Amino acid sequence: MTQDDALKQLSHIARERAFDRHVGSDRLIQAGLDALIAGVESPSLAMLAGLLRSEEPDAPALFDQVLEELGLLFHPPADPRAAKWAMADWVAGQIADRTLDPALGTWLIWANIAEDLGYPEELEPLVHCAHNLDGWEESWGVSLDELNREAVEAAKHFLNKRSGAEAGS
Repeated sequence: MTQDDALKQLSHIARERAFDRHVGSDRLIQAGLDALIAGVESPSLAMLAGLLRSEEPDAPALFDQVLEELGLLFHPPADPRAAKWAMADWVAGQIADRTLDPALGTWLIWANIAEDLGYPEELEPLVHCAHNLDGWEESWGVSLDELNREAVEAAKHFLNKRSGAEAGS
């Protein structure tokens, strides 16, 4: 793992936690260890990486301290709707770059974002992909790989429209 990979992993976990996704202390400690081995430098990183199992309750606070030291601390928008849209952007980005399984990503958008936002039109293609991937049967005559590709394309399209809308505002 390179320093860039380690920093991306820390940033990714920061966003997961900011969007109220559970991240176990063991994973926080492992990310700290990965970053330390990759050569990332932070005053608190060695403490995080060296936590023992009995010290796992200290991991979240130490992880946040490491993020602060590295300038990676992430706070979603305070407005709940804006936070949901930020989460949609983040999840769609992971689907688009294939770091998140399209079936899981589109399901997250469907179940955790679209519903809370009242099923906005912008998310409809991703919700449609979630329905198809969730209910897929071999008898449909379309492969699961094709449905996954459609989900990746829908995520890219969503992101392009969002970045265009933000540039225009």
